[in-house]
Amino acid sequence: MPLWRKIERDVRDTLGEGALWSARDGAFYWVDILAPALNRLSLSNNSITRWDMPAPLGWVAERVSGGLIGGFRDGVAAITLDPLTVGERSDPEPHLPGNRMNDGKADRHGAIWCGTMDMAEEEVTGSLYRLSPGGDWQVIDTDYTVPNGPAFSPCGNWMYHADSGRRVIYRFALTEGGVGERQEFARFSEEDGYPDGMTTDAEGYLWSAHWDGGRITRFAPDGTRDRSIALPAKRITNIAFAGEGLDRMFVTSASTGLPESEFDGALYEVDAGVTGNPAGTYLG
Repeated sequence: MPLWRKIERDVRDTLGEGALWSARDGAFYWVDILAPALNRLSLSNNSITRWDMPAPLGWVAERVSGGLIGGFRDGVAAITLDPLTVGERSDPEPHLPGNRMNDGKADRHGAIWCGTMDMAEEEVTGSLYRLSPGGDWQVIDTDYTVPNGPAFSPCGNWMYHADSGRRVIYRFALTEGGVGERQEFARFSEEDGYPDGMTTDAEGYLWSAHWDGGRITRFAPDGTRDRSIALPAKRITNIAFAGEGLDRMFVTSASTGLPESEFDGALYEVDAGVTGNPAGTYLG
């Protein structure tokens, strides 16, 4: 029996991403970057709601004050739903109008970690940023082609982040004094495709999506491969654990650049056999 099931819906995402479980809302959120749109799956009744966004949207996270914060092409902004409102942008790169936000998450301390990239995927102009609860931007790393992640170890000592174009997942040590130097954690082969969105489970293992690899892979804390789960979509993009027990894994995919298919761009639920970690909340 397959370890996955496709969530039935009328819309296929062009570029599904930004997977987020909201315990507060009892819902799984994800974005369609290129539509652009924000999706919500309410687990209480399996209803799906989709909102059109005013600009490409790479990720969302919960805000402690209510609503969401989202990473748009031109910076981050508060988002409220029902009715939809989008606040003023805070842009760390006004000098790079060709860049956009790609992926991001809140950490356990209430900060946002997010990456930027060249919208045309031609220039190496991406960076990894930390947005403090006070609204201050800090450059963590630079010279990214397509940044993806981040993910945080449950012990709080490590942050994982990928440069998909280079087929490498990195890790950074997190200390009270700041962020350690970038270390190579895992490298993908051409057959693997490209590392994309990721998350960690309660056992401290890292799960990575495979863009152009049609699967997700679980990595041990030392970077060795534990196992993979194949999916019928070619471009797997992001992963999040959801549900009250964080025992339901949802996986997003993309249809961009592919022939029309019922599988590419679909949302999947996967039986991973493990539980996840709570998502962080932005304190700003």
